[in-house]
Amino acid sequence: MISKRAQELSPSETLKISARAKELKREGRSIVSLSAGEPDFKTPRHVCDAAIKAIEEGFHGYTMNTGTPELREAIVGKLKRDNGLDFAPSQVIVSNGAKQSLGFSMLSLIDPGDEVIIPAPYWVSYPQMVKLAEGKSVTVRTAFENDYKMTPEQLEDAISDKTKALILCSPSNPTGTRYTADELRGLADVLVEYPDVYVISDEIYEYINYEGDHDGILQVAPELKDRTLVINGFSKGFAMTGWRLGYLAGPQEVVNAVSKIQSQETSAPSAISQKAGEAAYTGSLDEVKKMREQFKERRDYIVDALSSIDGVKCFKPAGAFYVFPDVSEHLGKSTADGDKIETTTDLCLYLLDGVGLAAVPGDAFGEPNGIRLSYASAMKDLKEGISRLEKGLSELS
Repeated sequence: MISKRAQELSPSETLKISARAKELKREGRSIVSLSAGEPDFKTPRHVCDAAIKAIEEGFHGYTMNTGTPELREAIVGKLKRDNGLDFAPSQVIVSNGAKQSLGFSMLSLIDPGDEVIIPAPYWVSYPQMVKLAEGKSVTVRTAFENDYKMTPEQLEDAISDKTKALILCSPSNPTGTRYTADELRGLADVLVEYPDVYVISDEIYEYINYEGDHDGILQVAPELKDRTLVINGFSKGFAMTGWRLGYLAGPQEVVNAVSKIQSQETSAPSAISQKAGEAAYTGSLDEVKKMREQFKERRDYIVDALSSIDGVKCFKPAGAFYVFPDVSEHLGKSTADGDKIETTTDLCLYLLDGVGLAAVPGDAFGEPNGIRLSYASAMKDLKEGISRLEKGLSELS
């Protein structure tokens, strides 16, 4: 009999849509996929060269469970250089992707019944990770009119005597929204009154930020350092999704706890990937900046294009490579075959099967009025995708 724990988990909706799109492609259908959060760029050359050198020199054995000393030193240097944060190498643990750091953080912090505050729209895996740790997600639905940002008042209302942590993602997946320093300070002013509440700060989209320097909560509220976990990685900014490399920097006792879990579950990530990560953080960021400029160009195009479609509202996100347009005016309509579009899940399945466009329904992210479109694709695909979206929506009545 399958465990209750496994039965209660839901598969990732983003991966589910991507899998369905690939299946249709194999059947010969023309599919434009704007569903996956994967940059279409190549990993920078100097990063690849470091990995090749590691292979050629035989650096392919097990490393320390927490990561190589050299990579952890590079991460410490990056946190100081880019974020003004002081960590010791012992306060850093390297993982098989930021996703693993997030999941093991939940297992390290949460006991059965503990509550974790998650602003919605949220990344699909957050609530499932909390569930796996036997905690309870407390979702806070944010407003389109506020670019889907949680307010200090909403945070205050969500905190209870069972609250163990707040998950904060900025720039955000799925909306691309970014909290300003003043907005983070407002949230921090609430958190200082609750010394037992941890902050899990997911900063994986740090380098894909279009409005000045990145602001993390520790940069505006260093007094929260003893209970803040900074989660980051290499997949998005350096186009290293398949390298599976991320990390956590935080309080020593939390890092020690995560280390114990990691030692029993996976051990350290690939030695080759770690050498690549070391090169990424100690080498030039020129390629990262070039990618960001292209993402910005795509963002500007897709926001303008979406805003010109009847019944679609879209704000201009400040980071990441997603837009999260409000399509609520199209819910309740019917297809040409008479099928009712009740939810964004219905809408996305209709778009996939009807016009060959893969998008992710807002239902998966805790926001029933929107859909997520990724612009981590070539401009020609974006233009074709928007054309198909407009066609599909225009045929609803």
